[in-house]
Amino acid sequence: MSGRERRPVTIYEVAERAGVSIATVSRALRDSDLVAPATRRRVQQVAEELRFRPSRAGRALAEGQHAANGIVFPDLSGPYYAEVVLGYEEVVAELGRSVLILATNGRAKAEEAVLELAGRVDGMVIMGRTVGDHVVARIADTGLPLVLLARPPVGLVDTVTADNESSARDLTAHLLGHGHRRIAFLGDPAESPDVAGRYTGFRRALTDGGFTVPAATPCAFDVRSGYAAAKDLLRTRPDAVVCANDEVALGALRAAEDLGLDVPGDVALTGWDDIMAAGYARLTTVHQSMRELGATAARWLDERIGGSTTDRQTLARREVLPTRLVIRASCGPHSDG
Repeated sequence: MSGRERRPVTIYEVAERAGVSIATVSRALRDSDLVAPATRRRVQQVAEELRFRPSRAGRALAEGQHAANGIVFPDLSGPYYAEVVLGYEEVVAELGRSVLILATNGRAKAEEAVLELAGRVDGMVIMGRTVGDHVVARIADTGLPLVLLARPPVGLVDTVTADNESSARDLTAHLLGHGHRRIAFLGDPAESPDVAGRYTGFRRALTDGGFTVPAATPCAFDVRSGYAAAKDLLRTRPDAVVCANDEVALGALRAAEDLGLDVPGDVALTGWDDIMAAGYARLTTVHQSMRELGATAARWLDERIGGSTTDRQTLARREVLPTRLVIRASCGPHSDG
């Protein structure tokens, strides 16, 4: 290049000089094992001679990619989803990619929307009970990299979940240790794999103790729904209520107050997630790293997108992130010792 010619060298020029396609140039510069070693060396030598510096956008164009990931949520309201999004987006931003977010709540044609998004991204995270397993399998069969988040595994798709069952068992056992016997569960296991796991742990703790297991009281996962459902439930005077998440528990706290019930004197209440408001409300809950859920899914998806065909055919990864019981005042008094 002459001193007057300052424009950057394009990937097309490297491809022409090396006698290969632009896709081969992109792969060779990433040391992909899909390119023969001799071709890789030739492309790298030409790129060095031309002082070519590949951009992410150029790589995406060369490989028919979009430089964007997709993530499908059941909903976007509430602090839980906000924290997961933050964890996911922080990692994706570091990787130089953009994010397309789709929430299926209230969509009449959710499956079609998810399938359409799959055609616009280089990989996708599907969270919770947003679409059926048959849709996940259909997308996976196309070869699009996938990671499942907070839902049971489907085929050979990577899956990241949090520990729900064992912590829910510990939480329920803690309430039994306070002497509570009539313990209710407020939340709908049919609407969330996470809540289904929590109800399983709740049920096992009661069964292990020889106590009757009540049916779950269905409830959506927000403060307003928690308040409405708890107002009816608390009139039956349970000793304690295990709530599906902290938002439901915060609604139940307000319902107890409106009914003139003391927490924990008249009824103990617990939540799940350990959102910021739970600390201010002195709510016993279970802490899970919501940001780490999103971050792990983002890292795994990027590895699948950047991997070779052989890499994508390796056995699916399964990770269960740990959770821990957080004891506060809402379940009853505790000795300092």
